[in-house]
Amino acid sequence: MKEYLQDKIFQIISETADEHGLECYVIGGYVRDLFLYRQSKDIDVVVVGSGIAMAEYVAAKLGKKATLAVFKNFGTAQVKTKEVEVEFVGARRESYQRDSRKPIVEDGTLEDDQNRRDFTINALALCLNKDRFGELVDPFNGLTDLENLVIRTPLNPDITFSDDPLRMMRGIRFASQLGFFLESNTFDAIVRNRERIAIISRERIADELNKIILSPRPSVGLLLLEKTGLLKLIFPELEALKGVETKEGIGHKDNFLHTLLVLDNLSRTSDNLWLRWAALLHDIGKPRSKRYDRKLGWTFHNHDFTGMKMIPEIFRKMKLPMNEKMKYVQKMVLLHMRPIVLSEEVVTDSAVRRLLFDAGDDIDDLMLLCEADITSKNAEKVKRYKQNFRIVRQKLKEIEEKDRIRNFQPPVNGDEIMRTFNLPACSMVGEIKMKIKDAILDGVIPNDYEAAREYMLKVAREDYQLTLNN
Repeated sequence: MKEYLQDKIFQIISETADEHGLECYVIGGYVRDLFLYRQSKDIDVVVVGSGIAMAEYVAAKLGKKATLAVFKNFGTAQVKTKEVEVEFVGARRESYQRDSRKPIVEDGTLEDDQNRRDFTINALALCLNKDRFGELVDPFNGLTDLENLVIRTPLNPDITFSDDPLRMMRGIRFASQLGFFLESNTFDAIVRNRERIAIISRERIADELNKIILSPRPSVGLLLLEKTGLLKLIFPELEALKGVETKEGIGHKDNFLHTLLVLDNLSRTSDNLWLRWAALLHDIGKPRSKRYDRKLGWTFHNHDFTGMKMIPEIFRKMKLPMNEKMKYVQKMVLLHMRPIVLSEEVVTDSAVRRLLFDAGDDIDDLMLLCEADITSKNAEKVKRYKQNFRIVRQKLKEIEEKDRIRNFQPPVNGDEIMRTFNLPACSMVGEIKMKIKDAILDGVIPNDYEAAREYMLKVAREDYQLTLNN
């Protein structure tokens, strides 16, 4: 493995460890990713002794080009240069109390440290001392598990997951990110220990969920969350999409499986986390809006609006950001039906202008979401939808170039309306402004000042009997 440790930082750590008589290993995800030919920025080094002291020695040797951050409460220290980040920690053994994932930590050996690791593929260690430089220490056959695409705990999985229940979500996240499989005993232990997730903070759960959503095929992780029973505990609104109800011989599609397919489709075209959240939540309002009509069958009227209204509470509960990111997801969920409706009907300039106005700079993201929402198994139907979406995209481009509608504001604003007719701030001013905006969006008048002012005068005179303020 020496060939994989050619970076200068490993040579410096090796020299420093030998100078101070410390046993030193690079361990965990960095080693795993070396074998998987994946790039990894985070280098974790375990020292049999003081990790903080080792970090201080290395930082001193690097001089001014390195910064040192010490976290005494955690017994760790970080050395950072322009090229690399290395975290040092002393080898330790851990024990846990039932009501907390915060371990009681004691100094330990390399074996103790590997025993406490979450999965065998993360317990691989490479020695950095000169006489054993690059030697692999693999007590749990993690390399074999890597070759077989298996995720398995080093020790009894019930103890591993009960001690730190977040490891259940981490295991599922690794399966989703790496395309691996949960070993059967490991899977069964997650099922048995799923209720322990209650002691994990919402922030940590959301962090793992985000990583699953950002994985190449998010459906892998989300299906595992559902099959292990974790999804119902951490995200019941998504679990509620699951299943098919039948009345009078008429059923509807499984909206949970449909949602996962939409998310996977989108993941091929976008790595935008919040657009992926929009894909995950685009039908979240369907369980609450589901109705059965004997003439129409199953309906989900206004599920887009219902879903949009649900998002703030979901984000609040998940401890996700309650800012523009949340509003963006709301906007995508609210508008996701609009291009689909357009693609099913005659694509009028007026409808395209209104879509451009409402979506603004997010129109391209919205189109990606809607194209991902094509999940029909009817090849002819899919072909027709895709062709119609091409027409919608072309219309969007033409209208944007011609009318400059994206993010537009009516050329005549409220202040000018008040000055022109000597009006106070009142509902009438807003109504006149709205009529001007609608006239532009409907193509009645062009999007320019002169036409908008003339239309304002006409509306004020005919609809409100207003005269100019002379």
